[in-house]
Amino acid sequence: MKILTQPRQLGQKDRSLSGWLTTSVDNSPLILFRVAFGLLIAAEGGGAIATGWVRNVFVEPEFTFNFIGFSFLQLLVGETMYMVYGLMAVTGIMVMLGFRYRLAILTYTVLWTVSYLLQKTSYNNHYYLLMLLCWIMVLMPANRYYSLDVRQGYVKKSVTCPRWCIVIFGAQLLIVYTFASLAKWYPDWLAGVPIQLWFASKADFWLIGPLLQKDWVQTAVIYGGIAFDGLIIPALLWKRTRPFAFAAALFFHGFNSAVFHIGIFPYLAIALCIFFFPGEQVRQKFFKRKPLVTPEIQAQTSYTIATWMLVLGGLYFLWQVYLPLRHYLYEGNVFWTEEGHRMSWRMMLRTKSGSVRFKMEDLKTGETWWVEPRDYLTSKQARKLATHPDMIWQFSQFLEKKYRNQGYEDVAVYAHGSVSLNGHPHSPLVDSSVDLTTVSWEPFRHATWIYPDRDRSTPD
Repeated sequence: MKILTQPRQLGQKDRSLSGWLTTSVDNSPLILFRVAFGLLIAAEGGGAIATGWVRNVFVEPEFTFNFIGFSFLQLLVGETMYMVYGLMAVTGIMVMLGFRYRLAILTYTVLWTVSYLLQKTSYNNHYYLLMLLCWIMVLMPANRYYSLDVRQGYVKKSVTCPRWCIVIFGAQLLIVYTFASLAKWYPDWLAGVPIQLWFASKADFWLIGPLLQKDWVQTAVIYGGIAFDGLIIPALLWKRTRPFAFAAALFFHGFNSAVFHIGIFPYLAIALCIFFFPGEQVRQKFFKRKPLVTPEIQAQTSYTIATWMLVLGGLYFLWQVYLPLRHYLYEGNVFWTEEGHRMSWRMMLRTKSGSVRFKMEDLKTGETWWVEPRDYLTSKQARKLATHPDMIWQFSQFLEKKYRNQGYEDVAVYAHGSVSLNGHPHSPLVDSSVDLTTVSWEPFRHATWIYPDRDRSTPD
């Protein structure tokens, strides 16, 4: 890696990776994305309240399935979450306007991270991606142009940013789309099983419902999804294919929004395409009064800072590659066991249904009784519980604590249920002979009380 002892002209070639990443470039894509991003995250916060999502997920339930290890966040469950999401809506607008940007984006990021960790019932990879993007945006000088912070003299105006501020978004998307494409190469997806099940439930959709039942449409979705996810980033990077790739992104994400109703994600994905267009092109289209970025003296780049940037960035992206691959460390089918499924870009690949109930035993008296999850959970929570072993384990701990508080000194909890994956016959998911209060959750090894796959489970 080269140590820069002399200032260099903007655009001057530097063969070192650190020099290339720290070279100043037009910041127009970053500024435009900040505006779009702020609008979308404000809509996410306000929309969650307006649609009743906050009420359904955080207010009505007695218990939410937080990520294991973050049970202390349960203190926030209840009407406090209205304030949390209301503040997110406000700070989202502040991000869009570039008003006290650092405070606003950091506040939103912390609140969104808390919300993400507080529940798994409505988990999807889009929420995880939004959390990652929020933390990335905390690092960005995204308020240095077209912002109230500049107008009020809070920060100095700049028409450039280091190249890494642009590249990091492309690298993150490369990981997301690549693993999303690879994950689709499994028999049930290639056979169209989940697509058939999903589209059958959408036959009454206005205009497109009957079309979704056509075999050729389903085949196009199956293989088009693989091709789009695998090729979209290379196609956006190449100038000749970029317009066609962007048009494909508009169609693909527009289709997903219309059919699957997945919130802001399709629009966020479209907004992220901004980073693949040259800064000058974005400037000419959206910031016509912005000064042209011409060769100018660039500040000296510190070898130490550049080195640490590369090290930390490299570690971050290595972790991002590890997470989608970690399921190979566990025994069994990841679609069945769920071990290593979250945070791995396995987006909309399978459908599961099932049922579970819990047998309680007073170990002191030998008395047994049954508990139905719906006595404590919402319908959506109960459905998710039946198909996710980690949630079954968490609910067992919840029941043990509940009955201990009622005077039972020593209780055992056994889960009895079955699951159907992609419409296949129901099979037991967990060993009903194991007292789940006696086992601990180990995130880095297979839980032996989870049957590793449907074919190797045994009936209760």
